[in-house]
Amino acid sequence: MRSFASDNNSGVHTLVMEALNRANHDHAFGYGDDPWTEEAVAKVREQFTPTCSPLFVFNGTGSNIVALQLLTRPFHSIICAETAHIYVDECGSPVKSTGCQIRPIATTDGKLTPELILPHLHGFGDHHHSQPGAIYISQCTELGTVYTTDEIKALTTLAHTYNMYVHMDGARIANAAESLGKSLKEITVDCGIDVLSFGGTKNGLMMGECVVIFNEALIQNARFVRKQSAQLASKLRYLSCQFTAYLTDDLWLKNARQANRMAQLLATELAQIPCVRFTQKVESNQLFLTMPRDRIDKMLESYFFYFWDETNNEIRLVTSFDTTEEDVLTFIKTLKGIL
Repeated sequence: MRSFASDNNSGVHTLVMEALNRANHDHAFGYGDDPWTEEAVAKVREQFTPTCSPLFVFNGTGSNIVALQLLTRPFHSIICAETAHIYVDECGSPVKSTGCQIRPIATTDGKLTPELILPHLHGFGDHHHSQPGAIYISQCTELGTVYTTDEIKALTTLAHTYNMYVHMDGARIANAAESLGKSLKEITVDCGIDVLSFGGTKNGLMMGECVVIFNEALIQNARFVRKQSAQLASKLRYLSCQFTAYLTDDLWLKNARQANRMAQLLATELAQIPCVRFTQKVESNQLFLTMPRDRIDKMLESYFFYFWDETNNEIRLVTSFDTTEEDVLTFIKTLKGIL
């Protein structure tokens, strides 16, 4: 089955699988006291900064709740776009884990701006109100759009002016970096991000994410927060060794480039079909578009993909690191046959 439903549906890159097999040799100390984790930590620091603290966790939701607990107290509020993963798709776990109120903000493209956030920065020092404590952004956004470095810097400058923190959910950060032609460091550390959820599962890993803490003031308690959040793996080497493969010879970038390139090819082909209308710019590996409902229903007989806004016949298509030109052209051929 070839799918455009989600990059979660893709397989595991062969180099990552080989790394897992190498780690599956003999015995090793648990909970991260092993050479594979040590090597992976060094690889992460090479990509970002030598002073960062990488913590490997099981999944994306886990990485977000660990990060947000580091940045907040229960009397804080967390500001995010109304399409944000922590607000829409994590079953309330960030609220349960942090005790914080989430303040969603409506956006047209999934991106926050200082102008959108400023009206919500009030009540500081008033014990009747939740105190604004953190800004959450996704890179790429849930709508496939990408923050530029200037846009990120504007948000971190605003947050730090108000003694707030910024957490970047980088589930698809590789796609964003490739789209911008920037390094991982340039779109995180250099922009003033405090904590990053560094994703890999959507880009060739089997499982696992990495919470990367850049703000040194937040490092001391991080390991305890990870443990309390049930995100510390006993056989941690099977999570960490994947990141060594991922960050060797720019595998992360090569995978993202293929996914983004296939998204652009799919967008080019779809743009030639009169009944297709894009609802967002195609800046990463996600496409948002509408077409008549009867065509959608017919395509669903051959392919699985998700509705984004069913009332408006808006669907989402996602390419992966292992999507091929044949996959794209076969999809287009099927759609044209229906039309």
